[in-house]
Amino acid sequence: MVDLNLRISGIQRETVVLKVGMSCEGCVGAVKRVLGKLEGVELYDIDLKEQKVTVKGNVQPEAVPQMVSKTGKKTTFWEETEAA
Repeated sequence: MVDLNLRISGIQRETVVLKVGMSCEGCVGAVKRVLGKLEGVELYDIDLKEQKVTVKGNVQPEAVPQMVSKTGKKTTFWEETEAA
């Protein structure tokens, strides 16, 4: 079965991985607050040690870093080479 609302809006289930400059639990809380306001987010994982945020849901990939950057934290797309 196809969800016509998703087809019309052009939004599909995505996994977006970001590098976010976080240094404490307060930073994590700020990121949680903005992700909670982003429409379509189904779940997210925040790894403070790695400064890595993974977001899954029916979101536009470009919208996620824009929203997270509203916390004032440096936010970029995660590059796999950073994990090595």
